Amino acid sequence: MTLVERLNNYERLMRLDKPIGTLLLLWPTMWAVWIAAEGAPSLFIVWIFALGTLLMRSAGVVMNDYADRHFDPHVERTKNRPLAAGIVSEREALLLAAGVTLCAFLLILPLHKLVWLLSVVALFLAASYPFTKRFLAIPQAYLGVAFGFGIPMAFAAQLYSVPPLAWVMLAANIFWAIGYDTCYAMVDRDDDLKIGIKTSAITFGRFDVAAVMLCYAAMLAIMAWVGWAADRGIYYYAGLAVAAAMMARHYALIRTRERDKCFKVFMNNNWVGAVIFAGLLADYVLRSDRWPTI
Repeated sequence: MTLVERLNNYERLMRLDKPIGTLLLLWPTMWAVWIAAEGAPSLFIVWIFALGTLLMRSAGVVMNDYADRHFDPHVERTKNRPLAAGIVSEREALLLAAGVTLCAFLLILPLHKLVWLLSVVALFLAASYPFTKRFLAIPQAYLGVAFGFGIPMAFAAQLYSVPPLAWVMLAANIFWAIGYDTCYAMVDRDDDLKIGIKTSAITFGRFDVAAVMLCYAAMLAIMAWVGWAADRGIYYYAGLAVAAAMMARHYALIRTRERDKCFKVFMNNNWVGAVIFAGLLADYVLRSDRWPTI
């Protein structure tokens, strides 16, 4: 195997060719970065959290594939992943995850020590999430904590503390993750039943669509309260309104439970996060003269 081929396999293992997971992790982190800085974050902080999101997501999916290495060959959608197909060894995967994690930790060294402590928790969550599918009925809730832990870290980096608002935003992300990842789990439900993995799609059963919509509603309600607590205005709530309209469209797609449509909805949640961030950004920019600093 040539060096180029090996690097290409590592890229696939880290899902760099499929950025949806990074984006779903990025948007809540950016919401927190902007709110914690009251609309004027340092560009240095933005850069650290954007790159850190990419690195930690990459390490997380490598650990996910390592944990699922005996399951993925039996699932149609995952059987050709590098680790499942035997293209990348288990040792290579662990070394890659360790190397990427080290890079992520080095990235946050200039930040407050509270961020360092929270990063240990974030690492534990990312590494342990793949194994929760063995015993948790709704592992997507755990995923929501793992994917949202950039929220308290963003507050800690700028305020040197984690206020209650950060944990409320984390709760919103948990509901959102249960919603969008249940759609993802609906794609693999038949395969997951055969191999014995637990998912929210299996746990919710015939109430899966209703559960998705209730989680969406809870997420939007909490984010509306966050807007009130952070003194946000019409542009922020316009972003939430657009996100709500997109989520309503999701119902029309997933109610038939067709695999392609469920996967499409999962992917579309990237735009839900993006429009909420766009509304937040517009609200800070258009309602003040504050801009990010260097």
